[in-house]
Amino acid sequence: MYFKEPSAEVPPIEQLLGWSWPEWVTAPLNDGVEVFALPQRLTLALANASSTELEELAGRWTARLRSADGDDMTDDDLLAVLQGVSRLAASAVSTGGGLYSWSV
Repeated sequence: MYFKEPSAEVPPIEQLLGWSWPEWVTAPLNDGVEVFALPQRLTLALANASSTELEELAGRWTARLRSADGDDMTDDDLLAVLQGVSRLAASAVSTGGGLYSWSV
């Protein structure tokens, strides 16, 4: 949503429901592990994002965290995270693969 309509605000729920979202490859298991595939459109957007776009995206992400929770919620360097994910997305696109995420 941050690439399609750059804003720190969350779009209306009707708009959110119309977008494609990551799909589970493995639904959450009892131990909390889950794997999902990012939509191809998001993978391409990340792969093709310029440095400026990633900087702006990190800024909107930070603003959203602050507006929702009153602070940064993380000590991570969000720009560095996005740059790393962008490199992974570029590799996935160049090899014809997809971009996946898992959490524990």
